[in-house]
Amino acid sequence: MDLVTLQGWLDNTAFTILFFTMLAYWSSIAFPKVRLLGGLGTTGMALANMAIAALLTARWIEGGYFPLSNLYESLFFVIWGITAVHLVAERMSRSQLVGAITAPIAMGMTAFGTLTLPDNMQVSEPLVPALKSNWLMMHVSVMLLSYAALMVGALMAIAFLIVTRGQAIELRGSSVGTGAFRETKLRRNPNLQTVSAAPNLAGETDTVTRDGGTAVLAKVVTAPTTAPQKLTPQRLTLADTLDNISYRIIGIGFPLLTIGIISGAVWANEAWGSYWSWDPKETWALITWLVFAAYLHARITKGWQGRRPAILAASGFLVVWVCYLGVNILGKGLHSYGWFF
Repeated sequence: MDLVTLQGWLDNTAFTILFFTMLAYWSSIAFPKVRLLGGLGTTGMALANMAIAALLTARWIEGGYFPLSNLYESLFFVIWGITAVHLVAERMSRSQLVGAITAPIAMGMTAFGTLTLPDNMQVSEPLVPALKSNWLMMHVSVMLLSYAALMVGALMAIAFLIVTRGQAIELRGSSVGTGAFRETKLRRNPNLQTVSAAPNLAGETDTVTRDGGTAVLAKVVTAPTTAPQKLTPQRLTLADTLDNISYRIIGIGFPLLTIGIISGAVWANEAWGSYWSWDPKETWALITWLVFAAYLHARITKGWQGRRPAILAASGFLVVWVCYLGVNILGKGLHSYGWFF
């Protein structure tokens, strides 16, 4: 079997695995007592990750360069990143809801790369002179990994909105930050001793304690009295977990995005003599950076928590897609993969 045939077999295999993985995760939500379904979903995501890694390795061997030169290769690199970050997020949350949201995205991207892209956009071709640089691996790989992390973080925010049904709830955990919300609560409660919270995933109860005059905040999740439908403690605990994971994963993706933008500017200066040319891709990369910078700023310094930052992160999911795929396909510029219209 030659490498071209192997690649065709691997991308179809990845699509098939992700399709059944998606069904397994959805079934695990519909039938939560059947634990085997969740295990099948996790196994499927790991197998898809390995299949895509093998596909990229085969492309690397065939082309002789790191496989990030066209839309097909970049799509599968992002899918590999999404499946890898998913496995981390699922392990942290211990919830099948993570896979129920990430698996359809990974499967859809695989279907687009395998079944929709024209054959001439899937073949491995020699690098154009502008891409024959060590910056190709540095800049593009970091940018694509940042997209994968930001997408998963945004998906966790969407999952948070689904779990809470869009209700405004208060979350006081490590993901809230040290801003005005936390400081105001401490000033209003100088004699705060212990506040019970909903049981966590291990059946324990997190508290807010005061030891030696120093307030120590832990997870406390409360629903507003005006909520149209009271949320269960289990749902609130899951919401707190999803919110925390979303914050942490975006906290990883944002520095990667920053490094990617800086390295791209340095590469552009070496190649074209200008750090910034307001190319459509550069412009949307800046917009993406500003959206997630606003998210982190609101959480860390302003103390935003709950629904408002989740909505901001969820909107970032669309912005990342426009930055990654929209301007590359529909816009003319230095980063375009094709002009479809």
